[in-house]
Amino acid sequence: MLKKIFLFLLSIIVVSCKSPRQPAFRPPEGAPKIRVLTLGTFHFAFPNRDVVKKEGIDVLEPQYQREIQQLVNRLAAFRPTHIVVEHPAEQQASYDSLYHAYLAGRHTLDRSEDQQIGFRLAARLGLKRLHCVDTWGRAYPDTEELLNGDGPEKEKFLRYFYHHPDTALSPYRHQKPLYKTLGITAELRRLNSPDYQKRDLGGYLIGIFKYETEDNPYFGPDFVTGWWFNRNLRIFRNIQRIGAKPGDRILVIYGSGHMNLLRLFFEASPEYQWEDVRQYLE
Repeated sequence: MLKKIFLFLLSIIVVSCKSPRQPAFRPPEGAPKIRVLTLGTFHFAFPNRDVVKKEGIDVLEPQYQREIQQLVNRLAAFRPTHIVVEHPAEQQASYDSLYHAYLAGRHTLDRSEDQQIGFRLAARLGLKRLHCVDTWGRAYPDTEELLNGDGPEKEKFLRYFYHHPDTALSPYRHQKPLYKTLGITAELRRLNSPDYQKRDLGGYLIGIFKYETEDNPYFGPDFVTGWWFNRNLRIFRNIQRIGAKPGDRILVIYGSGHMNLLRLFFEASPEYQWEDVRQYLE
């Protein structure tokens, strides 16, 4: 009997000495979060630097200017306290100067979405700046070496990248844009639908993702990691740095392709409350 009591007490001691399992992080119930509205756009100036080239429109034409102004009016209902744009983070100071020149009447808006929408909305809300958060990803050493070289392997890679039937060109990416027939807002509704963004992410998991070299059977995944996943994680980190606090509201104006990851990050993060921009695009 004494032996059983001893073993029982010993088991209690052993259990009590174990480190307690740490619960998963959960913000306090009802605690305010940072609200985020993500507006994925096509590039209004049509620089056509992406793999898929598109025939553009001139957003400075009166019909599109009226539509952009209506869009700004609707987004103003969100009352963002911070506006994030796709512009290099290291150019923040010069971008601030450009925005202040616009406020002073010394700068005419160019065709870019960050000025056509962002400058107008920021000025209307009395914001002192827009936040530049764009950056590039970090490549693995062997992928960087190949891309910076001039040998036959680079030529092979580029042919595969631009001409392989799969390369980031799923059939849905050939859908005709709606801005010419139904207007800018209709195209933005399409680009910001969950189905479109999910399929867009799928485009990065075929084509060049399957590329292999003799030395590295995972060259494709390594390349896509730096080119796309690492880049968007760095962009997300830059957004975390803008100084938003719980209760603030962030509007992210970015190329729609980035939303296939940025939206996922905002939805998953305990700091943010992601909201569907389509309610402002009706």
